[in-house]
Amino acid sequence: MATQDTDMREEDVLEDAGNEPRVYELGFHLDPELPTEEVKKAYQAVHELVTGKGALVAEGEPMKIQLAYTISRQETAGRRDFDSAYFAWIVYEALATDHADIIAAANADKRIIRFIDLLTTKDAARHSVEMRELSLKTSERTEDPEAVAGAELDAALEHVVV
Repeated sequence: MATQDTDMREEDVLEDAGNEPRVYELGFHLDPELPTEEVKKAYQAVHELVTGKGALVAEGEPMKIQLAYTISRQETAGRRDFDSAYFAWIVYEALATDHADIIAAANADKRIIRFIDLLTTKDAARHSVEMRELSLKTSERTEDPEAVAGAELDAALEHVVV
């Protein structure tokens, strides 16, 4: 059983952080049924909140992705299941009190179906951006091996004499 001395409360975390800005990464999934314009508005709202409360370090704009597992959320009309979402992320530097405001706003935004907020570093964020850009360049140049093999098989079968 935990004693009161070992329990971490939000006030303790904010107090321990002091007045030093820290670097955070907020990754979030937006409702996949939102129209494209609404996705842009939802992302822009988070972006403006972050830049108003702290300094932007890096970002990844929303991209529609297939989720690795179904996310369920209870809503007033019942339970909703999500198999895809628009994923976006923002790395920012902020004071602990401003960070708490950003998290509260993300939690209140019903267009965000799930989010994660992590403590990180500027170097890690820059590395993530570099790796993402490299991955995008590599995937553009790399052909799908199964598609190539299928095309080769189709071409070979056309010349088969039975």
